[in-house]
Amino acid sequence: MKVGIIGAGSIGLLFAAYISRVFEVTIYTRTEEQAAQINKYGILLQKESEQTISMVSALPITEWQGTEALTIIAVKQYQLQAIIEKINHLPVMPENLLFLQNGMGHLKLLKKIRAKNIFLGSVEHGALKENPYRVNHNGEGKTNVAVFNGDGLLLHQFSASFSKEFPIVFQEDYYKMLENKLIVNAVINPLTAILQVQNGELVNNRAYYHVLKSLFCEISFILNLEKQEEHLQQIIAICKNTAENRSSMLKDIEANRLTEINAILGFLLEEAVRQEKKAPQLEIFYYLIKGKEGERGRRS
Repeated sequence: MKVGIIGAGSIGLLFAAYISRVFEVTIYTRTEEQAAQINKYGILLQKESEQTISMVSALPITEWQGTEALTIIAVKQYQLQAIIEKINHLPVMPENLLFLQNGMGHLKLLKKIRAKNIFLGSVEHGALKENPYRVNHNGEGKTNVAVFNGDGLLLHQFSASFSKEFPIVFQEDYYKMLENKLIVNAVINPLTAILQVQNGELVNNRAYYHVLKSLFCEISFILNLEKQEEHLQQIIAICKNTAENRSSMLKDIEANRLTEINAILGFLLEEAVRQEKKAPQLEIFYYLIKGKEGERGRRS
């Protein structure tokens, strides 16, 4: 099977490194320079003390034609609009697309896509891009996948092809799958980004933990969650298991990049409006992060 991967950030590089052990992979980059470096050096994957090199084909995104059996879209949510426009203007309609974005704000965008089968994924791995061709796998997890639209036969075949080293697990309900990840992201990401702390501090610091629980309660109210205690314990477990990790939103703020706050808290605020519910804490954290993003222009 030929697999295309759009996006050569931390998740794109991580997926390309592991998937290339099973399938033929072409990774599509934003710049010609990064494509040239990947073609020259391969993708260098660092996992604890082990280092491996995966040789894959790399091309700039302008050369993507959507002809692979499966294309994985691993860009940030705010970069999706341009990708969707490109998909809809391809001469041949892509067969299978797998989207790996955080949050749930992108679901309405996917309804505009001309494609036979559209899949969604939820990534639990931790990864850090060190340079254009080097990525650290610094948090093991799994990738959950589900069908958003169309037929899931190829997705079943694809997910069954990977070992415990890089598990891909098929889920029946895409909405519940993304909602579970959204709850975690909506608590951990904005808190760590504003407080500028590693994940573990949210449960190790008593004051921060109080804020975590309060924010979680408001999210539970908006999503009408059942089994709230189970969800809270999952968040606590993730904070402990990834105690030394810096969340993706914190890394985005530190690197002077846009965040995925619209796809995460923005989606929840839209839900609150739809249900005519108040969400004061979510609104505060949303605007604090937007304020941090607003500093980008003054720093650049």
